[in-house]
Amino acid sequence: MKRNLIRLSLGLMTVLLSAMTALAQTPGGASEGGGIGKGLGYVGAGIGFGIAAGLCGIGQGRVAAAACEGMARNPGAYNRIQLALILGLAFIETLVLFSFVIVYMHFGALR
Repeated sequence: MKRNLIRLSLGLMTVLLSAMTALAQTPGGASEGGGIGKGLGYVGAGIGFGIAAGLCGIGQGRVAAAACEGMARNPGAYNRIQLALILGLAFIETLVLFSFVIVYMHFGALR
């Protein structure tokens, strides 16, 4: 218990002290710099989209596996399972497209 309290307090102090240095900067100082923030924004957007696409791919695989298992267990419910499969895959793919649009909106805001 005491060890967890020490870890929590050290973590909290680290977060609070690192925020002080970020807030101590002069306004507009980041726009006058060498553009490191812009480059990091591109990197962050690319990594975020990669994570979103990868996790949606994993989700699509799990949906398809569950649908195949359901059709194998109950062949009479094939039509209903196939409809749910197609709807589920469409919703998952929509999430990827939304994240793709957000990344491009973010790229436009960085320019």
